[in-house]
Amino acid sequence: MLSRRATVAVCAAVIAVAALLLPVALAGSRRVHARAGVMRYYLSLGDSLAQGMQPDTAGITRNTNQGYTDQLYALESRRIPRLKLVKLGCGGETTSSFLTGRGNPDALILGCNPRGGSQTAAAERFLRAHHRPRQVALVTLDIGANDIVGCVHGASVDDACVIHGLERADKNLPVIMRRLRRAAAKGTPMAAMTLYDPFLQLYLLPGDQQEALTINGYAKTINKTLARLYRTRKFRVAHVDEAFKTYDTTHTTTLAGQPGPVPVAVAEVCRLTWMCAPAPVGPNIHANEAGYGVIAGAFARAFGRLR
Repeated sequence: MLSRRATVAVCAAVIAVAALLLPVALAGSRRVHARAGVMRYYLSLGDSLAQGMQPDTAGITRNTNQGYTDQLYALESRRIPRLKLVKLGCGGETTSSFLTGRGNPDALILGCNPRGGSQTAAAERFLRAHHRPRQVALVTLDIGANDIVGCVHGASVDDACVIHGLERADKNLPVIMRRLRRAAAKGTPMAAMTLYDPFLQLYLLPGDQQEALTINGYAKTINKTLARLYRTRKFRVAHVDEAFKTYDTTHTTTLAGQPGPVPVAVAEVCRLTWMCAPAPVGPNIHANEAGYGVIAGAFARAFGRLR
């Protein structure tokens, strides 16, 4: 039988060993949790680009599984175990309809009817229901293009329409992002994208080169506004405009079917979208599979290495 002093010594030794082993055990537990823990989510929000919409052979624009959301998910799911993709995006969505669910006939035609009455409300519902830290691994947002895309008619631009669209986005985007941030767990990684300029295709039409460059100037102003708004609300910026080389109108390259060199920005929009495709498929403002891959890459760079 141990003496009292020996018993105390043994107990002290046991406690010391436990203190040394506990951090190792907890670290092992965390590694197991990382491998086999709860489901994590990628929440995709936005307009037709978030649904990977592209024209079919008859020229009808449809949802696809080739969008930037799908390609980014494929990339991130290799790094994040048990990642699940949740798409709430809606073709035709504007910043106003994103908030209210109203005033967007295109979205209604496409059958968009999110729970809660608007995409914002549906996103808030999801984020509040999955509110544990890191449960939502990432959120992507693309919205605002439909506030201004209707301002271009052929090769003419409605200046007042562009100004009104920018004012509307400037008003609505901070509200959208603030509501998403409030609904999400603290520190949830969120990123939003700038826009490519599909109307660079006009450069290839006789007499419309200057108009294409004028519209490109608008695109630069719009994207500066968007990037500023995103950063203000602590959203990372996916620079899709830069990834598409949208403003490179000084360097030239060859383009199939063209008699001479064209600006790099024009060639890129032909390569990455359906704008230069022959009828009935084109012209169509949506990205093709390669273009969506470029958008996915811009988001991946914005997020960096997620945990």
